Amino acid sequence: MTPTQNVPEDRIQIGQLRSAYGLNGWLWVYSNTEPMSNIFDYLPWYIETKAGWQIIDVKRWKPHGKGLVVSLKGVSDRTAADGLVGANVWISKSQLPQAGVDEFYWSDLKGLTVLGLNDEEQEVNLGKIHELFETGANDVMVVRATPESIDSEERMIPWHKDVVQRVDIEAGRIYVNWGVDY
Repeated sequence: MTPTQNVPEDRIQIGQLRSAYGLNGWLWVYSNTEPMSNIFDYLPWYIETKAGWQIIDVKRWKPHGKGLVVSLKGVSDRTAADGLVGANVWISKSQLPQAGVDEFYWSDLKGLTVLGLNDEEQEVNLGKIHELFETGANDVMVVRATPESIDSEERMIPWHKDVVQRVDIEAGRIYVNWGVDY
């Protein structure tokens, strides 16, 4: 692990160090990537600890049970591993492959203004995307009200081809076929 000041400005979180595993410095790692082992395709990792930002290098990793465990350079015992529990794993966004046509990284969608329809089929501001999550059937956008939105409701809007009409990242907008009173 190397202390660093050069933390990427375009960083995104791709996982978290969860708990120590065994006595030799291994840690359980939670991955936001799909499939979860892809987290190891994006190295180096940046983590924020009490001592500040650090660059960490993965020595080895392996699937274990339903999760993943990792051995990091410079972390050789349980005490050192315990000191990293809860640290979020970040990478530079430039390390990710370009999203395909009509594909988006969730991190690009957060903060977009969601425009839906009122009863007269006119465009209305429903709020901004606060977060996204998976349900199994489809992903869901959590849309929180803003001072500019039509009301103060929080909405759960499915990410579905019949709902999401158009995404305009440059303009910071997403157009949905979703009524105010759904």
